[in-house]
Amino acid sequence: MGDTKVDLRGLTSTDLIAFLAGLGKERFRSKQLMSWMYKKNVSDFSQMTDLSKDLRAELEQRAYISEWTPETEEVSADGTRKYLFRLTDDESIETVLIPMESGRSTLCISSQAGCAMQCDFCLTGSFGLKRNLTTAEIVNQVCAIRREHHIHNIVVMGMGEPLQNLDNMVSALEIFYDPAGMDYSSRKITLSTCGLVPQMHELARRINVNLAVSLNASNDEVRSRLMPVNKRYPLRDLIQACRDFPLHGKRRITFEYILIRDLNDSIADARRLVKLLHEVKAKVNLIPFNEHEGSIYKCPSEENINAFQSFLLQRNIVAIRRASKGQDISAACGQLKGKLKSESHNTKGVERTE
Repeated sequence: MGDTKVDLRGLTSTDLIAFLAGLGKERFRSKQLMSWMYKKNVSDFSQMTDLSKDLRAELEQRAYISEWTPETEEVSADGTRKYLFRLTDDESIETVLIPMESGRSTLCISSQAGCAMQCDFCLTGSFGLKRNLTTAEIVNQVCAIRREHHIHNIVVMGMGEPLQNLDNMVSALEIFYDPAGMDYSSRKITLSTCGLVPQMHELARRINVNLAVSLNASNDEVRSRLMPVNKRYPLRDLIQACRDFPLHGKRRITFEYILIRDLNDSIADARRLVKLLHEVKAKVNLIPFNEHEGSIYKCPSEENINAFQSFLLQRNIVAIRRASKGQDISAACGQLKGKLKSESHNTKGVERTE
């Protein structure tokens, strides 16, 4: 092991049991540690008073519990909070706390620093993929926000493609679900993918989670233009994978459909979408495009948005218009990172000229 300490934040219950066994400790100690880390959100071993002094001293020598504080926070008038976290290698990621009805809240977390999928409408894709997040980095986003806010639901819809980071993502989900850990029901967590078909099958084999698919088009021509992944896994293959995906109880697959003016917002698009989702237990989240600087795409008119939604509803497709949150802050994925990067560049430019 050398001088390298183990970050316990990145260990599942099974991993933690194995780590403690290596120290000659009983397996029930793992539940005690997880309770301190996640129920009480404590990262200081000296405060873990139900552990012996000898064990606490050994843990201090062999391990640590990482703890995050946001570098930047922006708060919208509607209560949306966007956080930027700086990683140890100076990369950065974003996390968004979204207020919902009846005082509930949803936390949107990231799975990668940057993204390799290069979706044409997505600002994060313009940064390219820097690296996968570790299990601890995925988990720490939730831990940091839970110190100040109650989180009812978690969506893995932030920066990155979660299924490209499948192993670390599954470990993080195990920690979220663990009764000794964060103790979330699988009903409360949704993972979004752009449509990596083999990994969708693997995810279903390994763990139970709500699935959301970033669809955004009703034919291959438009989807391939928007999402290069469609050239590898076209709609026929993607939709079949969705039909095969195991759904528990009354759950449905969520299809995220970003409405873009004069590209995918017509009634003809809606008609193709109804046909495409035949025999899929589906609901559709309609998301008017969040315009940002440098994008060629525009938000559709209210008339087109309403007509598109009405067409789906009239044909028994559950279609929900997702409310736009945080429009007065850098709310779209990647905007805060891009904004700070731009400000840093401009500041450096001023310093050079002076």
